Amino acid sequence: MGATSLAANPTEYRKRLDEQTDEQLDSWSKELMRDVAVRRGVIKVLTDVQRTAHLDEAGLRRVFARGGGAPQTVGFDAQGHLMVPAISLHCLVGGLRAAVPDARARLTEYLVANFDEIVYV
Repeated sequence: MGATSLAANPTEYRKRLDEQTDEQLDSWSKELMRDVAVRRGVIKVLTDVQRTAHLDEAGLRRVFARGGGAPQTVGFDAQGHLMVPAISLHCLVGGLRAAVPDARARLTEYLVANFDEIVYV
């Protein structure tokens, strides 16, 4: 393989992700969110999830809550960026599964969009 043990480039990575179970994609998405939050911050994770899952602020709040995140913990930082507790980022994965019919495609998009992060980690 190449850079990620699954693929040498994002195109190959996407193909290999298509071969994985939903459980595996969910696990990798949660792990990536955790790793990126530690290295680059929660805002980076939320921005990437919003972009790749096509969620506006209300959609992100809904997905977070549907995944078990406490709605009252969603807020904003001093610069106005949407924030959730880092420990609750995994709720976004379950929330996508519960709230949108094409969750698999959106999670795959999140993983592929962060291919360079995976290679780094």
